[in-house]
Amino acid sequence: MDTATTTSATAAPEVADTVTVRAADGDEGRTTVGSSATPDRLWEELVTSALLGTDRRTPTGLTRPTGGEAADGGAAADGKTAGGSTAAGGTAGALLDAAALHTVRRRAGLRPGPAAPPPEPAPEDPRVPLPEAARRRLDQLLAGRTAPSPAGRRGAAPDLAELLPQWLALAEGHGYKAPAAALPALLDAARARTDLRPSALRFAGPRGLWLARLNPEWRFALRGTGAAGALPSPRDAEGVRALWDEGLFAERVALLAAVRNDDPAAGLALLASTWATERAEDRLMFLDSLRAGLSGADEEFLEAALGDRSRNVRATASELLSALPASALAGRMAARALTCVGLDRTADVPTIGVEAPHECDAAMRRDGVVAVPPAGRGERSWWLGRIVESAPLSCWPARFGGRAPEEIVALPVADGWRDELHAAWCRAAVRQRDADWSRALLGPPAIPPATGPGTSSLAERARLLSMLSPEERALWVARFVAAHGLSEAFQLLGVCAVPWAEPLGEAVIDALDIAREAGGYPWSFSGVMGLAERCLDPEAVGRLEPLTARPDEAEDIVPGAGGYWSEAFRRLVSTLRLRASIRAELTPPT
Repeated sequence: MDTATTTSATAAPEVADTVTVRAADGDEGRTTVGSSATPDRLWEELVTSALLGTDRRTPTGLTRPTGGEAADGGAAADGKTAGGSTAAGGTAGALLDAAALHTVRRRAGLRPGPAAPPPEPAPEDPRVPLPEAARRRLDQLLAGRTAPSPAGRRGAAPDLAELLPQWLALAEGHGYKAPAAALPALLDAARARTDLRPSALRFAGPRGLWLARLNPEWRFALRGTGAAGALPSPRDAEGVRALWDEGLFAERVALLAAVRNDDPAAGLALLASTWATERAEDRLMFLDSLRAGLSGADEEFLEAALGDRSRNVRATASELLSALPASALAGRMAARALTCVGLDRTADVPTIGVEAPHECDAAMRRDGVVAVPPAGRGERSWWLGRIVESAPLSCWPARFGGRAPEEIVALPVADGWRDELHAAWCRAAVRQRDADWSRALLGPPAIPPATGPGTSSLAERARLLSMLSPEERALWVARFVAAHGLSEAFQLLGVCAVPWAEPLGEAVIDALDIAREAGGYPWSFSGVMGLAERCLDPEAVGRLEPLTARPDEAEDIVPGAGGYWSEAFRRLVSTLRLRASIRAELTPPT
């Protein structure tokens, strides 16, 4: 049997000059340590033995660093048993000793590699620095975003996470820039909440985009901003052309929107230059970008898009053209609509008669009318709705004897077509942004809400309300709340300008007070309470403070309701006071 001879000893673990390694199958290999063996070769042998196990591939020439018994208690210092075989514990220990020795040797022999190039310096942000009080408040809001929510009710403390969007809007309005130290937490907040991303990234500014390039978790901030983290200037023709030809899809969408916003004609020309080679799904997204700055100058391009091979592209082109009342498509739709809807001369009182289309011909399909309706919809009612919503609203007064929109909407409709006709007029009013028709279709606020497809549905009313001025919108919703309470008003409150104008804020507080006094089920108003925390004018605190007292609970009231109402009003008051402080902290000194 081959043996290994120890020729020297140092303070380091002893390693034989010559090591014989015996594999489990009996094959032997020999390596030399020291001057006659390369360290890399010995390291490979050590690694191999460690991976296979010393019982299968044993380096028999390794010794322990000192005399005495081996690790297993029965082996000699050189790792040999009395019978000449290698003891398992001693061999494993010698292997680890040799590995430790050669690890130090390998590390000591390493040469430092070339230093990585430092990142480019962060760009300057010319905006105004935050006031110190506002900076501390931002840190508090960002920290509160990740604070664990208490179990059950929230208590009387404000919800800091819900105030962050409002803080960002105020800071942006005053032209402040984000503190450098707050950028990581700000990007984390934007990563966690997609609704925060536009305002958070605008506030983060060029330094936020610079930082986002250094962390893969913040790559979302670079989507649509170009490979370098910023779009070229819309006036930079060469840069725009290069990114349009070579950029990723999201970058191209953002670029088209930026150019379109700066110069609608230039944006249209950019899209037209590659339109024929774009994929159908990309054409659809690009076409949607034309909504910004839509005008008669886009009609020729959109008219050509009506012949697109993609049904979705044709439908979007039709929708955009119908938003241009003077377009040729709007004229064609008006001609079709007038043949379907008009005054019924046979009725005893003025009545709207409807004769829905009996087929969807090729011309209708080219103009964006989808022949096959969605599941649950009849073909004729579907075709009628698509035609009426695409016809210009200006065609109807003459059709109905010079009547105004309010008078037309008030006319009875024969044969049960009222809901379908009014729903189509609602879509047309929103698409054409017609305040007169929106006002007429909304009707008086006292009309009870319903769930049908007509104008009385809350979803339709919310869309129509957005066509009115903020003052008129708030007054209409205030009257609706006074007539119907808060249970049906949540969607309508969401479209009102913040902070709520005086009549709306007073109506909401009155309705909450009535619900509290009546012993209403308190948890059903939690959504309105949360909305009030963000939207009520902070000056309403004086009116709310008396409501923070815990009311006496009658026997017929939900158990615990009084405590809930008191807690909810205390939270509302504390949140409004915090919003007032935020506003003061962000207001520049005069």
